[in-house]
Amino acid sequence: MVKLTFNKLLYLVLLLNVAAYSFLFTTDLSCSWESYILGIAAVSIVCIIYIVSVRNGAGDTYLLLLICMLLSIGLLMILRLSTELAIKQVVWAILGTIVFFLTYYMYTKIREWDRFVYVYIFLPVALYLATLVFGKSVNGALNWITIGGIGFQPSELNKVLFIFFLASYFQESDDLFFKKIHQNKKRIAVINKVLLMLVVYMNIGFLVIQKELGTAVLLFLVFIILLYVFGKELGFFLLNSALIIPGIIFAYVSFYHVRVRVEAWVDPWADITDKGYQITQSLFAIASGGGFGTGIGMGSPGMIPIVSTDFIFSAICEEIGMFGGVAIILLYMIFIYRGIKIMLSIKNRFNRVLGFGSIVTLGLQAFIIIGGVIKLIPLTGITLPFISYGGSSLVVSFIIFGIIQAISQTISASKGDELDG
Repeated sequence: MVKLTFNKLLYLVLLLNVAAYSFLFTTDLSCSWESYILGIAAVSIVCIIYIVSVRNGAGDTYLLLLICMLLSIGLLMILRLSTELAIKQVVWAILGTIVFFLTYYMYTKIREWDRFVYVYIFLPVALYLATLVFGKSVNGALNWITIGGIGFQPSELNKVLFIFFLASYFQESDDLFFKKIHQNKKRIAVINKVLLMLVVYMNIGFLVIQKELGTAVLLFLVFIILLYVFGKELGFFLLNSALIIPGIIFAYVSFYHVRVRVEAWVDPWADITDKGYQITQSLFAIASGGGFGTGIGMGSPGMIPIVSTDFIFSAICEEIGMFGGVAIILLYMIFIYRGIKIMLSIKNRFNRVLGFGSIVTLGLQAFIIIGGVIKLIPLTGITLPFISYGGSSLVVSFIIFGIIQAISQTISASKGDELDG
């Protein structure tokens, strides 16, 4: 009976895909034969992810369907915006699908991931240094490395390593370093806390140097949430939480683009042709879509700056409507709720922390970017998971999701059925 429900949900996802692409092809006269092939490829990717995962029992099926729906919306909108970008995104989606299954397989086969804690500490340092030496600046942030004509963001991979490090630490709070020393436990606990802060703020510091402040905020929030949930001392949590105040002041004083974004957030209408141009165009697009949107292929998303990455949510709201935007937010909320519910059932503490941190990372990333484009919070430079254009972001999102699915698979079948209620 449960399997039948899953199939019905898959059919619904496929029906929405077919209906959306059919509408796009009939309304957008610029669509070529390449667009039809890309549409078929996008639907095929969703089917392959679902069918292969279900037949091999690769994790929670509801989470899988939610991600398939988000991916479908992303591929559809990017095709709507640019055939050239859509071709690249489909290639990245295929690569991401392969990486997803490899991640799932590797995580289920390799045991004791906490043994590699020093890899999670020093590999990011090497990647940060490589970015500073060999990287190039894009939109003001030094966060890209190009090899053989293909660019990628090492900071995206560092998000995964950061979560693994926190999971290793919170597996036994204040007992990660100097495990073999059995004297003066209080002193060792203090040293562990200091080393934890050193590693965390070292990651954030490198991102600040690279001017990639959106990812720095994301890592800080993930750390604070995991510290609150899995930490032992309220005082230590409050100390780290309070550090956000000097951090905000430092960023505002030190970086011109931060001041611009804050000013645009406070009053974008004061300088609508310059500082407030991005956010006002985003708000205009959302407002012009109304409740039900102008229709796919019938809006003017080209008026929105960097619409395929940072502002793709605005384009979705314009053409699918505010109700479509709310539906996307609900998809993320259900994903977060379902994921946290699963992680609370995991007995292994490392898996529980890692899974919880992975869910929180994707959820916060979605909240930060959506909050920015609707003027709830100042704009940042991160992408909307599984929807925005971007190879590095999409592949890393698939890696994180592969980890989540591998962890969810550790629950017994009977326990998994209980989660369906």
